[in-house]
Amino acid sequence: MYLLANIIEAVCMVLQTVLDLYFYVVIIACVMTWFHPDPYNTIVRTIKALTEPVFYFVRKYLPFTYTNGLDFSPIVVLIAIKLVNMVIVKTLFQFAANLS
Repeated sequence: MYLLANIIEAVCMVLQTVLDLYFYVVIIACVMTWFHPDPYNTIVRTIKALTEPVFYFVRKYLPFTYTNGLDFSPIVVLIAIKLVNMVIVKTLFQFAANLS
């Protein structure tokens, strides 16, 4: 049981780290829209490639997130990341703690 608990805890830690990193990538993507950087820059293209599919998904299923020229889909994504981090990851951590 200790092995399973350690594996679940390791997966939780990796998932938490990935979610935290993506949280900051979304914030960087939002800040980039204020400055209009060079669209051919490799970093800009990478950040757009990482965030636009998720933003498109949110805009598609929640059309009210884009109103009057304001795009609220990054806010929805940030809230979803925090919810997943606080509910699912913490629940898995507690499950791993109960196994050991």
